[in-house]
Amino acid sequence: MKPLTIGVAGGSGSGKTTVVQALMGAVGPRNAALLPHDAYYRDYSHLSIEDKVTVNWDHPNSLETELLVEHLTSLVSGQEIERPVYDFRNYSRLSVYEHVEPRPVIIVDGILILVEQALRDLLDVKVFVDTDADIRFIRRLQRDVQERGRSIGAVVEQYLRTVRPMHLDFVEPSKRHADLIIPEGGHNNVAIDMLVARVRTAVEMSAL
Repeated sequence: MKPLTIGVAGGSGSGKTTVVQALMGAVGPRNAALLPHDAYYRDYSHLSIEDKVTVNWDHPNSLETELLVEHLTSLVSGQEIERPVYDFRNYSRLSVYEHVEPRPVIIVDGILILVEQALRDLLDVKVFVDTDADIRFIRRLQRDVQERGRSIGAVVEQYLRTVRPMHLDFVEPSKRHADLIIPEGGHNNVAIDMLVARVRTAVEMSAL
């Protein structure tokens, strides 16, 4: 049976991870595979630290979406893949890969996954997590400082230079492609319960 593919999009800090964790937790890792778009950032290891900082990481061209499309197609066809692993502290891909096997449910998440039609066409359910800009910025600030070793000044500068403009140019307009828009991010229990019921049905059907 063809796997159920779900795309979870939304601005940086919108609560995508909370939604994805709820879906993964509902069916478990034996029944769901996760493909984060963030793992597919292009390899800029050849650039100097100064040049890496100037890269527009929020533009669609910074991501190797064509490889993600290839990998998702393989998983849907029942083939295993080796997906990249990205090091956000050093702005480069690692030399190791993560082995991903086909599962009844395949979840793709990322801020720009609804921008590319080739990727949208592979998604059975397209979700957009919609959260106010101030909340998104605070969450991003906390994450980048605590988890990625960035300074507050660097996070603010990047937000003003690329994150906010790219959100307005690409992320927000992509919302029109969503089948389901979730206001309030991971705090919208009604919407999450609907998605959880859908993935559980897919797992039950795959077991027949």
